[in-house]
Amino acid sequence: MQATNIVPRGTAERTRDTLERLGTEHDIWLSTAHPEHGPHQVPLWFLWDGRAVWLCTADGSATVRNARAEPRVRLGLPDAHDVVLLQGEVTACHGAAEVPEDAADAYAAKFGWDPRLEERPYVYLRVAPRVVRAWRGEPELRGRVVMRDGEWLG
Repeated sequence: MQATNIVPRGTAERTRDTLERLGTEHDIWLSTAHPEHGPHQVPLWFLWDGRAVWLCTADGSATVRNARAEPRVRLGLPDAHDVVLLQGEVTACHGAAEVPEDAADAYAAKFGWDPRLEERPYVYLRVAPRVVRAWRGEPELRGRVVMRDGEWLG
């Protein structure tokens, strides 16, 4: 990774930049693990509601099976030069009939697709981050934690 011309940001700026990206980006990598089947990673569309990440995937998928067996997950925005990694737990697995209406409506508005209307059943996963790390290159490795124990640091 090229480290030239990187001016290290402080925690407040990293936090602000991270929140902006969570509010505007569409794709995130979700990593789950199952005690018997091991790790699984998949890119999904996501919605940031200001407190948690909402994702949606087919019921019966490895992602849903893993999250139900082991709720601890990791998420990462897809940019290796502007890294944002989240660690948290799946705090809810909602079917289309049980998902909070505000979350499902916001998800549908963001993507122009409403999983609640699909014939095939989908599950909404809510992930509350506990730790968030953000950095741009080696000069920003120090101080990369911008959330700890669910509390923003900047």
